[in-house]
Order: sequence, then C-alpha cells, then structure tokens
Amino acid sequence: MTSEWWRTATIYQIYPRSFADANGDGMGDLAGITAHLADLQELGVDAIWLSPFYTSPQHDAGYDVADYCDVDPLFGTLADFDAMLAEAHDRGIRVIVDLVPNHSSEEHEWFQAALAAAPGSAERARYLFRDGRGPAGDEPPNNWESVFGGPAWTRVVEADGTPGQWYLHLFDSSQPDFDWTNEEVREEFRRILRFWLDRGVDGFRVDVAHGMIKADGLPDYTPPAEGGSMGGAGGVEASAAGGSAGASAGASAGASAWAVADGASEAAAGVTLEPEISDEGDGAPYWGQEGVHEIYRDWRALLDEYPGERILAAEAWVDPLPRVAKWVRPDEMHQAFNFAYLETPWDAAALRLVVDASLAAFGAVGAPSTWVLSNHDVVRHATRLSVTEPNPQGHGLGPRSKGIPDYADGVHRARAATAFMLALPGSSYLYQGEELGLPEVIDLPDDARQDPTWFRTNGERYGRDGCRVPLPWNADAANYGFGASGTPWLPQPDRWASLARDVQRDDPSSTLALYRDALRLRREHALGAGSLEWLELDRPSVAAFRNGDVVVVANTGSEPVPLPDGTVLLASGPLDGDSLPADTTAWLAR
Repeated sequence: MTSEWWRTATIYQIYPRSFADANGDGMGDLAGITAHLADLQELGVDAIWLSPFYTSPQHDAGYDVADYCDVDPLFGTLADFDAMLAEAHDRGIRVIVDLVPNHSSEEHEWFQAALAAAPGSAERARYLFRDGRGPAGDEPPNNWESVFGGPAWTRVVEADGTPGQWYLHLFDSSQPDFDWTNEEVREEFRRILRFWLDRGVDGFRVDVAHGMIKADGLPDYTPPAEGGSMGGAGGVEASAAGGSAGASAGASAGASAWAVADGASEAAAGVTLEPEISDEGDGAPYWGQEGVHEIYRDWRALLDEYPGERILAAEAWVDPLPRVAKWVRPDEMHQAFNFAYLETPWDAAALRLVVDASLAAFGAVGAPSTWVLSNHDVVRHATRLSVTEPNPQGHGLGPRSKGIPDYADGVHRARAATAFMLALPGSSYLYQGEELGLPEVIDLPDDARQDPTWFRTNGERYGRDGCRVPLPWNADAANYGFGASGTPWLPQPDRWASLARDVQRDDPSSTLALYRDALRLRREHALGAGSLEWLELDRPSVAAFRNGDVVVVANTGSEPVPLPDGTVLLASGPLDGDSLPADTTAWLAR
C-alpha cells in the first residue's frame, strides 16, 4: 500500500544561490542548505525542491546546464549533495531536484560537438539546427521570438569561417533547444533520471514541461497582441495586477446564515470549469504539443521501477486548467503547478472560480490540485497581489514601475492569501523567504541585475532578480546571516534586518509564526486530504469554505465583515472583536 505523500505535501522551493552561503563566496551552496534543514523541519514542510545546482556557466542562473550529472563548483560537490540528501531524509524531508530537458547550455559537450560538426551530422541532430531562409540563408528559419526577448534563432559560423546554419533557442541564445524527436536525446535523459534516482532523490520538478516537442515543420507563429504563452521561466504573459475588483464594502449585521454556495459566473474569474480535455495544441507551435505526453509516460514508467514513491512535477504553462490536467493523467506526472491559481487576483469571486476549476480539472483525472503563490520566476506575492497597475508576468518590477504598494499593505494581503491557500485540499508549494514576508526587491541598481531578460530587452523588462535576492537569517550578522563573508551575488536591502528569521522566530505575530502555525494546523486537521464545501455569507467580498472540521473565511474587500461563530484557530492579522477586517483570513473550529 502506498502513502501517496505527494497528494497532500507542502513543498518548499529552495533557490540554492540565494538560500545560504556556507563558504563565504557570496553564492548560496549545498552546504548552506544542509546547515538550515533544521529551520525547515521546524517550519513544518514535507519536502524541498531545489532549483538547478548542476554544472553551468550560469548565464541563466543554472537553467543552462552543461553537465546534468554533476554539481557546479559554485554550489559544492556531489559529496555535498549526498550529505544534504541524507540529512534531509534523516529529518523526514523529501528532496526533489529540478530537471531542465528543453534545452542545455551552449557549453554542454553535445552542443560543442554540434558546432564542430557539419550540417546534417548526428551531432547536430541532437539539437534543432536548420538552414536559414532567403537566397543566402541569412534570414532565420521562422519568425519565432525568444521568451527572453529578441529572435529565437542564432546563426553559427561554420568550421570554414562562413555563415552557416541557425539553431533554435526558445530562451537565451546560450540555451539551445534539444530535438526531442531524436531517440539519442530521449535515452540520454533516461540515463540522467536514473543517475539521480539511484542517489536517492524523491522526484523531479520538470522545467518547461510543456515544451520539448515542436510542431512539424516549425511553422511561423505570431503571438496574440495581448498576452500569450511565454512558457518556462517567463510564464504566461498576462496581467498580474492585484486589487479587489469584485469586492464590495459593507455587510449587514444580521448576515450569519451559512449554506452551501451556488457557483458564480465563470466569466467573473476568467477560468474554465468544464473538465473535458482537448487534444489540440496550445496555439503556439512550440508549447503544449501532444508529443510531450509520450515522453512523460516513458518517464513515469521509469520512476515506477523505484521504491518510495518518486514523483514528477510539471512546470506547464498552458491554459485553460483542463489542459494542464493532461500532464497529470494516471500514467504521466504526479503534479502540475497551478499557475492559473497563482495569477488569480485577490478577489472572492475569482478565487472561488479558480478553486472550483482546479478541483474539477485535476479531479477529473484523479490527480490532486496544487496551489502556489510565489516562485523564482514571478514577483513575490507580498508585493504582486497589491500592485495596482498591470504587470505582465516575466516583466518584473523596478524603480520606474507604477502601482507598487506600501510594504505593510502588501504583506497584510499576502498573509491573508497564504492562509486561504494553505487551507485548501491538495498540495501546496512555498517559495523560500515567503514565510518571512519578503517583498519583491524593487530598487536593485541597474548594474547589479543579472537576469537575461534585462539584457535581451535593453532594460525594458526588469526580469526576475527582484524575487531572487539572498535571504536574511540573522539581523545583526554580516549579510544578514546569508554568509559570514563575501558580497552576496545580489545586494540585500536594508529592510532585511527587520525581516530576518531570528527576529521573527519568537514573535507570535510574525509572518514566520503564521506559516509555522498554519502548517501545523494543516497537518493536525488533515486539510490537504480533505474536501471543500463553499459556504455563503451573503457578502460578495467574502470567500468562505469548510474543509473537514475547519471553516475558512477570507475577506478580500475593503471593509470589515461579521465573523461567524466558532473558535478562532488562526488569523492572518489582528481581528476586531467579532469582525473580520479587510484583507484578512481566519480559520475557525465549528
């Protein structure tokens, strides 16, 4: 009998270069992770997911992999990885590692061999090399654009010094795409999977899991003028502005009757509830092609050979939710990130609709829904949910951005959103530092930025550096405890002193305490394994539900609402007698 731990797990994402620096070179490392596993055990997470730590020139923070079966010296050694893994397992924490199968680094030995080989060679067949268009072949093979901005094709110089073929890179030019129609590529990734499974990892988060297969003929494609799938590190280019569009003020004092709520309009939240699964592509000929599912069925069979319930988690930026569910059918992956939920504004009607859509879509294929608010690719939700101007995903925030909230307002709403999320049935993902209430770092100097997006758009988009700033562990230590010496790879703001973990640890009103209490109550009341029943308070600004013996009430409006009877188990902020203030969530025992 299996435990299917992944159905209810809380999984904590570690971005290794920004977590903790044990050797003082300004870069987080595996030994730094090992040193703080006790803190994560105290927090109450079930598993950790590590962003890439493999050998890499670091043009895209490790998502450009040169050797998939070794540790980059920046982060340590394979022995350091083994020590970290053993310590995590001793503490009851499972370990998931990132896998980047869509593309490699340009420094990967395969790509170097491809550059040295002739057109039509077996070496070039591992990647997507094509002849150019036009009489001299000096135009790209098609009009595709890179997720990071600019063309998705780069022309090479052949061995004889003449301009030659072009290669595809959906991301940076240093990240050439593999050709997944090539069996040699597929066999190589089977080897890579076995390498890490044999070391004892508990699964893989698969980067750009909706990519890899491109439409036959690589046809031209022009994304819609407004939005469109960016995929992978860029995400869905949709407005991430916060606000309470559907919230209303005021509540009658007598509104205390609870009942199972009727559904609201799908259009109110922009999500699709119908759990049918389409076989059509994603519009873009490089995202969501049917051939990716054959790859994951193959991988699932491989993982099932190993004991201990090893898992696959998909980073699949596709829309609508019923299409995401294709990645988690019983013979494919175990989980898929719920980006529709991440991009939902703090609005009661929108939340109800996306939760219903998620439970329906994933439930239709027997999979758990996942819930996530922040990761290494998006503006931290302590800022994002309260931004009042459109902020397309992947663009980031900086000094010239508009609509940036006051920190106190932003973190207040973020705490409420987290309390709502952690009470939902299914599995939740946390991003390092959100348990400290860390905001997006807006005021990074231009010369400190390192995201390829910043450079490929000539500073038009700030990119993702603002959510990747190294963590504060100790308010009074050098680099706020991130590392005893050295200069952190991204500068830390002065605000980090007041948000450091040691300052928050013994403060019962801190964001860290809120996360710790919520995870404890989530386990004690088995909320991850529960079910959801919407409750009606006749307040448009309120999203309320029952999960087992816990009632959850979230006020997304601007005015307080009456709090129903019950014993308060958790509140994201101070309560006002029998009222639930604006931007506050409470858990009640009833």
